[in-house]
Amino acid sequence: MSEPAVLVVAEFDDAVHAHAAQRCRALERLECRVEAFDLRSRTGWLGRFAAKDLRTRLRKAIDTTRADVVLAIGAKVLDAQTVQELSAVTGIPWINWFPDDLRTIDDVLERAAAYQQVFAAGSDVAERLAKTLERPVEVIPLAADPSIYRPVRSRDQYRANVVFAGHATPRREALLAGLVEFGLALWGPGWRRTSLRDYCRGEVPNTETYVRAYGGASVAINIHHTVSDCGGPEATLNQRVFEVASIGVPQIVDRRTDLDLHFEAGRHLLAFDDADHLRAIVKAALHDLPQVELLGTAARKEVLARHTYMHRMKQILSGIAVSQLH
Repeated sequence: MSEPAVLVVAEFDDAVHAHAAQRCRALERLECRVEAFDLRSRTGWLGRFAAKDLRTRLRKAIDTTRADVVLAIGAKVLDAQTVQELSAVTGIPWINWFPDDLRTIDDVLERAAAYQQVFAAGSDVAERLAKTLERPVEVIPLAADPSIYRPVRSRDQYRANVVFAGHATPRREALLAGLVEFGLALWGPGWRRTSLRDYCRGEVPNTETYVRAYGGASVAINIHHTVSDCGGPEATLNQRVFEVASIGVPQIVDRRTDLDLHFEAGRHLLAFDDADHLRAIVKAALHDLPQVELLGTAARKEVLARHTYMHRMKQILSGIAVSQLH
């Protein structure tokens, strides 16, 4: 299948789900005809009506847009029965690119079988999916749009030596507590309810603020969510790895199994193993900023060469085409 008409089913906004629209734009640049179906939940009586009518609205969207394929991005609100019924009625492929890590693996496994083709963002999720589905699952990692996540010269409240932008968690709080003496700035929900409340500069309500927050950093910190009982090291890289790399700021990230597949530690970014290691790396980086700034420059070049949404959508379109041959 070449240049299909794609109905992208996802949640769309300019905050947590900002990448949905960026993925659509990448498909459009690949000369696909793209329509978006927004799964964001609504409140009140209208929300209850919309939830009940989801199957009807999706069917109408497919018919109206004359879609050749449905590409779901996670789409947690779509249960397996709904997908199976719509797939049977419409007769077109339903694909899901799961952006999940192991935190939501049980939900992913429950819904994945309803799709004709699935892709996973990390090798650990792909391995679990392949075992359950009894068929190969291709890894297509997350990415970034370099026209949006780009180098900026942030000033005033956005300028800081060390920046982390993301939700507050106990693990993140413990790791970042050792960095306060280096000039720490935090952005994101929940930090004003932690011991690091005095270092919180904002809630990061939209993409522009997020880019400016990291763009003002001498050193950017990236800490993944983790699963304590996953049975081994986690692999899936979060969205922030690619976003910060695309912004071109030196990044220090907790080590994940898939990291070396996409970036080279010491060349594109720096990886830490524990709190003491993180503190030591940050201290050394701030004492040699001209050298570590080269990491940010190299990381952005790597994103442009390998990790844009254009690259990912080409992979997905290729995977869809291959699946139709069987």
